[in-house]
Amino acid sequence: MTDVAELAERLIACPSVTPASGLVFDALEAMLAPLGFEVDRFVAGVGADAVENLLAVRRGPSGSRHFAFAGHLDVVPPGEGWSTAPFLPERRGDLLYGRGAVDMKGAIAAMVAAVAQVPREAGTVSFIITGDEEGPALHGTRALIDRIRARGDLPDLCLVGEPTCVTRLGDMAKIGRRGSVNIWLEVEGTQGHVAYPHLADNPIPRLVAMLAELDALVLDQGTEWFQPSNLEITDLEVGNPAHNVVPATAKARISIRFNALHTGEQLSELVSAIAAKHGGTARAVVSGEAFLTPPGAFSDMLASAIEAETGIVPELSTTGGTSDARFLKDLCPVIEFGLLNATMHKLDEAVAVADLDQLARIYARIVQDALIVPATGG
Repeated sequence: MTDVAELAERLIACPSVTPASGLVFDALEAMLAPLGFEVDRFVAGVGADAVENLLAVRRGPSGSRHFAFAGHLDVVPPGEGWSTAPFLPERRGDLLYGRGAVDMKGAIAAMVAAVAQVPREAGTVSFIITGDEEGPALHGTRALIDRIRARGDLPDLCLVGEPTCVTRLGDMAKIGRRGSVNIWLEVEGTQGHVAYPHLADNPIPRLVAMLAELDALVLDQGTEWFQPSNLEITDLEVGNPAHNVVPATAKARISIRFNALHTGEQLSELVSAIAAKHGGTARAVVSGEAFLTPPGAFSDMLASAIEAETGIVPELSTTGGTSDARFLKDLCPVIEFGLLNATMHKLDEAVAVADLDQLARIYARIVQDALIVPATGG
């Protein structure tokens, strides 16, 4: 269980486009069971929304600390144009190619190799693994959290293996993430002939005015740990095939990534008020709230492990998109640290084999330190 690249290859070889199920979970269970983990696999959701999840726990002595690894086995669709078969892992030179090599089957392989080096008597270790991080994330990590709470297996600390590094392994860890809300806007009018505008009501000018006001908003200037919140117009739809008809409806969609100065509900109410001002409506879906694990004992422990193996001190950041850490932070302090993110979601996704080995050593240090030294906060 110490050849990280071989473990990664076994996971990559199982096609697992989101939502993942079946073979890839079989492969991970086959790795964890010999290490003494009790593996609980279950499906949440029904029909097309069904998602497979895995909760594996190796219990240490009674009263010992509990450290959790978290991540996902599902991947985004590979797309066309790979130089290799995306689910046929291939080593070329120093790199291992395959969908999921970086995001994030390589990191999960490193987790397995890490815990193989940690004696059971050190404490309790668990794996919180979903098949639905790249998808809607409705029945994945949230269902796992419900399972954990029902079983009473709450960890003291959690590390998510998302790819966080930029130019070399160890240069960045994520101690928080911005929140995300998507809002669908609609303005109703009255269809009519363009030559008789007094008999129609064109919704487009009102939608344009609404979007102009929204686009001009300055939500904040950022904080010590977060970049400024940003609002982006992501879709505009009228769908009018006739050049001489005033349309009856105009629609748009916006996305807001926001920092800890806001909540999804507050921003939804703000946008709804502006939409109503222009005669429109707004329907919001909050996919995650902003959160921060303040720098402290946990992040210091992580940084020490990274520096010991790489010689560099990681930058603590809150940049990037959302991850399942937005849910896991309700269980315990959570930090994200994983491989380089340069090729994730791209054609010919690849990871350096040396990085896999180094990541496993970093993870092993973190687990042992976390189980021995009580760490609270960040």
